[in-house]
Amino acid sequence: MSLPTFAASELAARFGLELRGEDRTVTGVGTLADAGPGQLGFLANPRYRCQLASTGAGVVVLRANDADAFPGTALVSRDPYVTFARIAALFERKPAHAPGIHPTAFVDPDAAVDPTACIGPHASVGARSRVHARAVVGPGCVVGEDCEVGEDCELQARVTLLTRVRLGKRVRILPGAVLGAAGFGLAMDAGRWVNVPQLGGVVVGDDCEIGANTTIDRGALGDTVLEEDVRLDNQIQIGHNVRIGAHTAMAGCAAVAGSAKIGRHCLIGGAAGILGHLEVCDRVVVTAMSLVTHSIREPGEYSSGTPLMDNRSWRKSAARFKQLDRIARRSPDGGKDNE
Repeated sequence: MSLPTFAASELAARFGLELRGEDRTVTGVGTLADAGPGQLGFLANPRYRCQLASTGAGVVVLRANDADAFPGTALVSRDPYVTFARIAALFERKPAHAPGIHPTAFVDPDAAVDPTACIGPHASVGARSRVHARAVVGPGCVVGEDCEVGEDCELQARVTLLTRVRLGKRVRILPGAVLGAAGFGLAMDAGRWVNVPQLGGVVVGDDCEIGANTTIDRGALGDTVLEEDVRLDNQIQIGHNVRIGAHTAMAGCAAVAGSAKIGRHCLIGGAAGILGHLEVCDRVVVTAMSLVTHSIREPGEYSSGTPLMDNRSWRKSAARFKQLDRIARRSPDGGKDNE
């Protein structure tokens, strides 16, 4: 397969950019440090501005206030990172998916698969499930009973939709993800656990992306819901009856306990945790490794935990943590300001 090529002027016209310098052919993309004469690089972070003088990139996407520092061909953008992402997508090689059902796949007689959809090797589609136009159910995927895979969805490989999972349009799910497994619902009776039936489902809005080995539990009664354009990284746990607002993104290994509600346009850092039944309002940033223990009702950035330090200093600080209450009670106000 031959690689696509684009003139810098063509890219400027397509993405509404200002072209400065001579028109050059772009055959690929790269970083400022590694790109060659036929490649396009970008400058979004000011800390890399010093690399403009030495970069081998033939074309660079940058802001107007950085353009004077680059003597070569520049594409001026208000947001170079977003522009670079859109240009890089032109060079992405995507596997071709022929419509039809692979001979090794199983489709229940009560299921419905659109003729333009692709059901890959060793995949299965359960009873009363529907796979809509141009959707891809990749190799080894399991679409259980009463599920719906919307138009142009892509289940890459070994994805499991267990039961009552409904995907909107253009949802992309990376390998190993599991949606619709039973939530962690337990009741204690005379010293023994009793499982609470998980009778709900999972609803995923349009244009969501779910990372590899991420798990989303189905609801106990209602549904677990991801609104449109939610982006989940790899190895994330979403508990039953959680609701995540549109355009929220969560980094790897984050965890959200059951019945928590997260607003729109939130950013949840890697390995952060949100306790159950809490509410997080719109436009909240939770930094990596933080634990949310109470509802957040004001937009802003929130953090918890102890910053990294050398072990010797940390041990000293840990010993002092135990003394904080005694020190506060010895203060003139009796520690009232600290309670």
